[in-house]
Order: sequence, then C-alpha cells, then structure tokens
Amino acid sequence: MKDFIGALDQGTTSTRFIILDRAGRQLAAAQKEHRQLCPRPGWVEHDPEEIFSNCQTVIAEALARAGLHSGDLAAIGIANQRETTVLWDRRTGRPLHNALVWLDTRVDGLVREMARAGGADRFRAATGLPLATYFSSLKLHWLLDHLPEARARAENGDALFGTIESWLAWNLTGRHITDATNASRTQLMNLAACAWDADLLAAFAVPRACLPAIVPSSALHGEITSGPARGVPLAALVGDQQAALAGQLCFRPGEAKNTYGTGSFLLLHTGSRPVISRAGLLTTLACRREGEAPQYALEGSIAVTGALVQWLRDQLQLISSASEIEALARSVPDNGGVYIVPAFSGLFAPYWRPDARGIIAGLTSFARRGHLARAALEATAFQVYDVVQAMRSDSGLELAGLRVDGGMAANELLLQFQADLLGLPLVRPRQAETTALGAAYAAGLACGFWSGVEELRGLGAEDRCWRPAMDAAQRQSLLRDWRRAVARSLDWVEAGE
Repeated sequence: MKDFIGALDQGTTSTRFIILDRAGRQLAAAQKEHRQLCPRPGWVEHDPEEIFSNCQTVIAEALARAGLHSGDLAAIGIANQRETTVLWDRRTGRPLHNALVWLDTRVDGLVREMARAGGADRFRAATGLPLATYFSSLKLHWLLDHLPEARARAENGDALFGTIESWLAWNLTGRHITDATNASRTQLMNLAACAWDADLLAAFAVPRACLPAIVPSSALHGEITSGPARGVPLAALVGDQQAALAGQLCFRPGEAKNTYGTGSFLLLHTGSRPVISRAGLLTTLACRREGEAPQYALEGSIAVTGALVQWLRDQLQLISSASEIEALARSVPDNGGVYIVPAFSGLFAPYWRPDARGIIAGLTSFARRGHLARAALEATAFQVYDVVQAMRSDSGLELAGLRVDGGMAANELLLQFQADLLGLPLVRPRQAETTALGAAYAAGLACGFWSGVEELRGLGAEDRCWRPAMDAAQRQSLLRDWRRAVARSLDWVEAGE
C-alpha cells in the first residue's frame, strides 16, 4: 500500500494541493490564485481552462516539494467551490463560456420571475433550497438561453454541464460525473432520491442529456489519465463545505462545524434523513459513501463576517492589518453599547432579507475605536448564534459543541465570546486546512488508505478548546440588544431599488 494521499482544494479565489501521510500529517502543499473576471456589475466569472491548468501546476509543485512522484500517491480527492457553473463542448473539451461563479447575480430577474409563479420556496420540499441566484439551476438556464445553439447542443448531449469538480473529473479521467453533495447544490436533484428530478428539469428548462451522472462522494472514480498525477485513482469528489465538515470529523448527527472566512458557513450533520428547514436554512447532502445511505446536513450561510474586519481596515482605516483587530478589541472591556449589523448586501441565513443594510447602533460620545473593533468581532458571533438557534429549531438536535476553522478562528477573543453566547464548547483543530483534509479523508476511505471513520477520529488533533464562562443574564442582555439592532437594519431598501 502506498504511503501518501493527495487532496485538491479548488476554491473561489485559488487552488491548493496538499499531500498527507497515514498519520494525517501534511508533507507538502502548493497554491495558486486564478483571475476573478467581472465583465459587468454583479457578474463574476472564472476561466475553467485556467483553473484546470492551475490544478496541474499545484499538483506538480507539491509533489516536487515532497520529493515524491505520482506513483507514491494512493489516491486523490477533490473539494470544490460548489454552485459555480460550467458548460463545455463534448467533442473538443473546450468551455463554451467562462464559468458563472456562485457569487454571480445576473439571474436575479429570473429568480423574481420564477418566485412570482409559485413563491421563493416552491422547490424547497424537493431540493432543500429556496430560489436564489446562488444555485446552478438558473445559471445553467441563462447559459443555454444566451449562447448560440447551446440549448440545441445540450439537448443532444454535445454540450455538457457540470460544477467545477465535474469539469475537473472530465479533464482528469474523461468521465462526465458529479457527486451527490455538488448535485444537491444545483437545485436540479431530488434530495431524498439523490437523482435528477424530471419536474425540476422541466421547471428550469434544463435538458437531461447535458447532465453528468450522480456518483457517491467517496468512491473510486477512475484513474487520472494525464499530467503530473497520471495513473493515480480519483477517489473523492465533494463540495468544499461538506469537505470541511468531514475534515472536522463531523460524521454523526448533532456534530457541527463553522468556517469563519470572508463570510461564514455552518453545517450541522442531521443523519440519514433530509430535514427541510422552516427557519431559514438550506438542506443539503453531507456525504454519500459508496454502498451506504446518503447523509444530510443543515447549512447556514452568513454573507459578512471577516469581510467586516476588512471593511474596517480598507474603508474606515481603523486598523492597518486584519490581525490588529483582536488587540484593539481587547483595549476595552466590552462593546460600550455599540452593535454593528454588517448587512452590506442584505442579511443571509436565517433572515434572508435583501432589503436590510448595514448599521452601527448604540453610538454615544463614549464610543471609541476599541468599541467599534469589539462590536465588529461580536457581530460575527451574534450572526453565528442566530444560525445555530435556527439549526436547533429545525433539527431538534442539541449540539454537543462547535468545531471551528477558517481565518478568523485564529482570533481567540472572538472564539471565547462565541462559546459564551452559544453556551457550548468550541474546538479548533491543529490542522487548519480542513477542506482539503476532508477531501483527503473521503479519498482515503474509498481506496482503503484508512480503515474507517474511527481511525480518522484518532488522527484529529485538537489545538485548543474554549468553554463558556458568561452568565445567563449577561448573555440575554447582549442578545436582546443585538435583536434590536437587527430590527433597525431591515426595510432599508425600497422594493424595486
């Protein structure tokens, strides 16, 4: 048995490849950014060929740094940005257009049009998702309607659709496949059946012939046929947030993770049944291993967390680097009555209020820079609290704790405040790259590199745990004022603006 495994983490801004040994230790890594193409306001595109080229580059660089070659790898797993949509030519393998990124909002008019015909939640029972610009369904619809002959070519199978992992699998193995976690983000897959849904395809006017086969997330998907990883089995395809859930070893109902980044993504494992949210969350696949029942999760997406710190740095110039925010926040004992609601482009989960806008509330002449810094960190924790409460309400599960990762998880003041608000312990792992780690775990389980989940649990090293220390009266007072601030951020944008 070979002694190393690789994971490709293809994200929104860059691509990263890591190599792990059997103990889960990272031997080497390489990373490369790709361009963000914005031809119009609200339009965000990626060049699929640039992304694939970068994948080959980082694989080669990481292998070289580790002093290894492709024959030393037992398998490779792929984690990817999820809803980003690619359409390419079956015969030439060339993209018909740049990829439409999950951030792209060009289909907002289509969202409104379809919502008028049956409401924003008209497909939630089947897909777990509301109508939104976020998902792949309407992005694909737009490409089919706006590219010459694209719809006719899709109908006869000459134009192929996929999210990024599907595009990469096609180029690496020649197979047109997608895994269940990514398929669940297209809004075209029936959650319970893990299959493309004829009624959904009709509603979104998507031809079945252009769709990839839905395969398990963790399974042997064929050997890579060219490039620096030639001959290595491709053994996992998984969406990035689901990969982070696995990387945080959240394999049982009630286990949850939060990734603190520019925004934040919380996932709660709910077991073998999809829980349709009534509290503003998304229902999604957690994982589907070959030969096993699919596992589901609830997801809450927060638009602005780390981006608020960046705003204080770049727009207000309150700090010169993001790392300064913690020291500045510690210069005061509390928020001084100041609350920031960072609804720069509306509020995401669990509110879903596009009419909201950002506010700073509770200002007095007493407030100074430290209070604003502290309020910014606390805004992240308050938003996470709101999503966790929605998860508790929807699932009926009581969380034993919250596993945390992402750039803001380095901020210890934030994590202590988060533990205090939630009344739960927070655990930060020693291995920070949990998305790539989850892809490696999924690949390793599929090829027998690791024997099972229990062996993986033995690899997960804890860096630190924060336990709640705040009394209930103080917590409730803070939450009461946060809710008042959120209420004042709503109804800011008039309909049609």
